Amino acid sequence: MKKLLLAVAATVAAGAVWAYPDKPVNIVVPFSAGGPTDKVARDLAESLRKTLNATLVIENVGGAGGTLGATKVAKAAPDGYTLLLHHISMATSPALYRNLQYKTLDDFEYIGMINEVPMTLIGKSTLPANNYAELSKWLEANKGKINLANAGLGAASHLCGLLFQSAVKIDMTTVPYKGTGPAMTDLLGGQVDIMCDQTTNTTSQIESGKVKAFAVTTTKRLTTPALAKLPTLDESGLKGFNVSIWHGMYAPKGTPKAVVEKLNAALKAALKDPEFIKRQEALGAVVITDKRVEGAEHKKFVEAEINKWAPVIKAAGQYAD
Repeated sequence: MKKLLLAVAATVAAGAVWAYPDKPVNIVVPFSAGGPTDKVARDLAESLRKTLNATLVIENVGGAGGTLGATKVAKAAPDGYTLLLHHISMATSPALYRNLQYKTLDDFEYIGMINEVPMTLIGKSTLPANNYAELSKWLEANKGKINLANAGLGAASHLCGLLFQSAVKIDMTTVPYKGTGPAMTDLLGGQVDIMCDQTTNTTSQIESGKVKAFAVTTTKRLTTPALAKLPTLDESGLKGFNVSIWHGMYAPKGTPKAVVEKLNAALKAALKDPEFIKRQEALGAVVITDKRVEGAEHKKFVEAEINKWAPVIKAAGQYAD
């Protein structure tokens, strides 16, 4: 009788997986509506619907640098109906938050990586430097007097700034703001000297000549017309410097393998959708086409990112809790 019951249970479970999804799927975005990660999620959902043939609901659970939303998904039922779309904070939170309520590498099923957004190193228009070589000399000559803006503790600009200071071995006065908008406003007004931020936030300012652009943070030059002439920090002497803001998709640990595989297949299809690609390019993002679209490979990438950022954050002694 026990064997029969187990067999029936297995059959029912298999049927449930086969029918997946038969109700709306929630995608938790751990940031407020209207931000860049929310935009990625909503664009992706439009393409995922075509393959999954299901209703996808974006749920914004902001707070604590994205950790509240991630915690919610880590503790959700592992049935494939609560997913997480998160960015680089997935890898930096383990170092920034010393009492994190989840384990990044243990508490999630990795579905795959979505995109990468390059970053740029920019400065106020009155800065007496017109290229990275001149900026480097200016930084050396002004040690102790340099103001480096960021959009807040744990923000992309904050992380990039930490790594940049570590690479050039120059401590700067970091000025945190409540978002990119206020930080950019003060940079435009000349109240701060330099900032490192995503192309989605800087390209228009670079095109208009309102800020000076010195380099991009990826290892390859960008093809966007306004940024194509900018050198990489790697080729400018900071060997190995590589920072981009990436996004990935995750499910709670224990989600059935068949469900994870179905989600991965849907994600791969979405990443080839011309409409999704067009929308991402408009944001300055690069859609992933390499092996990181596989869950296992994305997990290896995140582990490498954790190992890259942990010593930088520890050395800075700047924690979010």
